[in-house]
Amino acid sequence: MNKNIIDTIYEKMPHMSQTDKKISEVVLRNPQKTVDFTISELSKLAQVSDASVSRFCKNLSLSGFHQLKVELAKASQNEDNYYKELDKDDVGNSIKSILDNKIVEIKNTIEGISKTELKEIMNILKKSRIVQFAAEGDTYIVAQDAEYKFNQIGRLAISSNMWENALAQTLNMSSQDCIVAISNSGESSRLLKQIEEAKKKEIKVIAITNHSESPLALLADYHIKTTFRQRVLQSEYYFSRVAAMSVIELLFLLLIVEDKQMLESIKNHEELIVVTKI
Repeated sequence: MNKNIIDTIYEKMPHMSQTDKKISEVVLRNPQKTVDFTISELSKLAQVSDASVSRFCKNLSLSGFHQLKVELAKASQNEDNYYKELDKDDVGNSIKSILDNKIVEIKNTIEGISKTELKEIMNILKKSRIVQFAAEGDTYIVAQDAEYKFNQIGRLAISSNMWENALAQTLNMSSQDCIVAISNSGESSRLLKQIEEAKKKEIKVIAITNHSESPLALLADYHIKTTFRQRVLQSEYYFSRVAAMSVIELLFLLLIVEDKQMLESIKNHEELIVVTKI
């Protein structure tokens, strides 16, 4: 699936200037309506100058306002590209909106993965002696979930929520191993340092981030871009662990499909831990 202009705006928003964010808010509120705007109408609604709208288009690597409208016309026909607003006075509608937003995050993330790269990633995961999952902060729960799943299917997986320990793990790995690094911005200095050390040891790196042009994405051998649609407050967006966990689930299930023996590993593990359940 080719990335459309709406996905591009969402991806770049966290790093935009306040002026570009104001323009983005107007565009994303109703992409289809924006197609019919003049540059002056858009600048007035965003409370910026006409020149700011032109710069906004350039920052999106577009030739100008006309190309923005052309790209929006292509993307605005698909309802999946719209953010569904939440209504504090209507819980039922808000629940549906959250569900719709999460479905889009998962759908666009999975459909956006290159099938060619996915096959190569799967091959690396199958052949690696150790798979290390690296993440920081509230994203670490994704790494922890991945570690559990991969160990269940007989793939030796490690992780640590303490960076110093995670770095030490990396230093004890070799070119026979791989790292799956999970990050929102792809700009964590500590995670980047860890990956730089991994590259020195010729360890294959698979990155999962929101931004395809982030330092981590560019440093990695393979990159899977997650899509996010959830909004907090009026205009701030945050990393959706749902999309990242869906990528892990995808890799986990594809590994099982390719090797039925992994189901036996899960069964054996479940039989051993069943005694701990009431």
